Amino acid sequence: QVQLAESGGGLVQAGDSLNLSCAATGRRFHEYTLGWFRQVSGMEREWIASISYSGVGKYYADSVRGRFTLSRDNAKNAAYLHLNDLKPEDTAVYFCAISNSWPGAEFHSWGQGTQVTVSS
Repeated sequence: QVQLAESGGGLVQAGDSLNLSCAATGRRFHEYTLGWFRQVSGMEREWIASISYSGVGKYYADSVRGRFTLSRDNAKNAAYLHLNDLKPEDTAVYFCAISNSWPGAEFHSWGQGTQVTVSS
């Protein structure tokens, strides 16, 4: 069973960058699509990006395309999300999760989330 843990969030200013990490435990991490989501308190969780099991396929929501970049290192059981040109509306708790399909459905094994706060 794969378990995930996000890290790398913080308080930044508009225009700054952050690197989020998603660390996995378990032997099968390399078999799964990895998705990133974010959630603002009181609102539904929003899918923002998916990376295929190999790392070749990458799929972004319109709200982050061109600013956020996905990567993964299966040898390290880790995935990353580089957040560039951050905006106040990017403020949210960011989560990673895995899926058996591409670009992802029925995500599971959610991490605890990492808070990203962008000040104007």
